[in-house]
Amino acid sequence: METTHRVFVGDSRDLAAIDDDSVELVVTSPPYPMIEMWDDLFTRLDPAVGDALEAGDGRAAFDAMHAQLDRVWDELERVLVDGGIACINVGDATRSVDDSFRVYANHARVLEAFESRGFDPLPDILWRKPANSAAKFMGSGMIPPNAYVTLEHEYVLVFRKGGESRSFEPGADRRYEAAYFWEERNRWFTDVWTDVRGELQALSDDHDDLRNRSAAYPLEIPYRLICMYSAYGDTVLDPFWGTGTTTLAAMCAGRNSVGSELESSFLEVFDDRLDDVPALSRSVGRRRLERHREFVARRREEEKSFEYRAANYETPVVTKMERNLQLREVAAVGTLEDADEGTDDGSTDEAAADANAVHGYRAEHVPLTLE
Repeated sequence: METTHRVFVGDSRDLAAIDDDSVELVVTSPPYPMIEMWDDLFTRLDPAVGDALEAGDGRAAFDAMHAQLDRVWDELERVLVDGGIACINVGDATRSVDDSFRVYANHARVLEAFESRGFDPLPDILWRKPANSAAKFMGSGMIPPNAYVTLEHEYVLVFRKGGESRSFEPGADRRYEAAYFWEERNRWFTDVWTDVRGELQALSDDHDDLRNRSAAYPLEIPYRLICMYSAYGDTVLDPFWGTGTTTLAAMCAGRNSVGSELESSFLEVFDDRLDDVPALSRSVGRRRLERHREFVARRREEEKSFEYRAANYETPVVTKMERNLQLREVAAVGTLEDADEGTDDGSTDEAAADANAVHGYRAEHVPLTLE
């Protein structure tokens, strides 16, 4: 099996290089409005943001920042297939503007934006992202009542385009082979993820200038979401590509991907990671299988039985739907030599013809090796 992965260097408010109804899943983490590290970016996109901050009008700045994200959400509505899923990782912001401290509820504003575009909200996920400070409050120290709770969680907001779920042909191999284990379902499809933590970005010394502009989430988050909401052969879009964590997760999960990134310098960071992809994907797959075998051992200790066996692994499984589960790993990965050759990710030939605008990668996948 082969997957392709393309990154367009450009503004995600205009994804003209991606066809209508050509993406099955969106997994992304946008710049968060009212987080200071993103002030300059939002001001470049709309000078009214800087004017509002300078004037001490936090609400106006918040609205102006989200107005720029709204233009990206318009594009997502266009490129997603009916029944396609959008997963938006976003955190709220706490900030003092003009000596007034408050929380800016980014998650609520994004929820409103997607609902207004006809998306159906699905149950969301909270995951804990510990703050750098050991302090668990802000404000007046040990004296009530003017301290404030520290935000240590982020949201994964989940939306479906249209009122109907995607349909597949009966017994579709690409869907059943992409199944997850029963115990993975129970862990992944809970609304609070306590086993995923925030991580510092390991950018090399050659990329010091990018450190303050990288805010990627842990690989586990996009990997889980891709496994949860897509099948083999699907295409995953990240309009805020950054260091390419979503594309890396798509490679490990055996899906196609497409991304958009405003700053081409981030592509150098991703290129530095390519050689590690085969080993990483193998490690991710083997760890899933190892955890399943640990689950089997615990279940047997509890004297609980299994009715089914996995066709591709020497292990029992709980449900009939797991029997044909097939984990995959990346055997080889490299760049696409011809940017204008046919794609599986929904990009148009006209856009791909400009080698300065698109970077392509190809991954060869094989069944997970066990030794």
